[in-house]
Amino acid sequence: MTRYGFLILFSLPLSPLVLPAADIVAFPSGEITLQGVLYKPEGTGPFPAVVYNHGSAAGMLSKEAFDALGPAFVSRGWVFFGPYRRGQGLSASAGPYIGDQIAAAEKNGGVSAGAAAMVRLLETDHLNDQLAALAWLRKQGFVQPDRVAVAGNSFGGIETVLGAERGKYCAAIDSAGGAQSWAQAPNLQSRMTRAVRNANAPIFFFQAANDYDLSPSKTLSAAMKAAGKTYEVKIYPPYGNSPQDGHTFGYFGSAVWADDVFRFLNRHCAR
Repeated sequence: MTRYGFLILFSLPLSPLVLPAADIVAFPSGEITLQGVLYKPEGTGPFPAVVYNHGSAAGMLSKEAFDALGPAFVSRGWVFFGPYRRGQGLSASAGPYIGDQIAAAEKNGGVSAGAAAMVRLLETDHLNDQLAALAWLRKQGFVQPDRVAVAGNSFGGIETVLGAERGKYCAAIDSAGGAQSWAQAPNLQSRMTRAVRNANAPIFFFQAANDYDLSPSKTLSAAMKAAGKTYEVKIYPPYGNSPQDGHTFGYFGSAVWADDVFRFLNRHCAR
């Protein structure tokens, strides 16, 4: 594993339940076309929906996370949209992989250069991809456009915080955003802190106690409190047997966190 945790391996198995099938959809982001997966409840809706931001995993590794999360949201009556940002998953051909870009910057300029590249890419190209996914989702007839939330884990948690500042979401769920990068990237700390101070949506921060670093949830929730913003924060018991297992809690631990997350979503995304 590299310093910033680009390769996220999912070491906990999925439940052997029969999962609802996902639809693969395409949507524009500026001049490029991206793809994502869509899980919908039975019926025509319209339903509340979530834009879920994947982490930094290369290739199709995020499919495991989407396959676990999609049914969890559908079972609660929510549409789940997992867009693949440029360079990853189904959108691999739409641009360079962010992990390669950050690694190249670090090789040429050291850790600080890698951190700077990470922040720059997440708040520009990748944020643009997230907001393009939001715009596409809001246009779908089966979605209630005023009841769209955002969520994400790891790099996706960072994206969630940035989206809560820039997008018009009803609520945001940040699990483990920045947990592997926080200590080595002071500019990430300042950027995420600025974003939560300016957040346009309430944010629920959560992590497992054995995640790599609990500072993001603690620091960012304190910043929201100081700014008079609406937030909740919860540190759950350890998940699995390692920091890596703890870091995947947001993906595979829905049996533990679902009641809290959907209580928060339904409170702040009420009609």
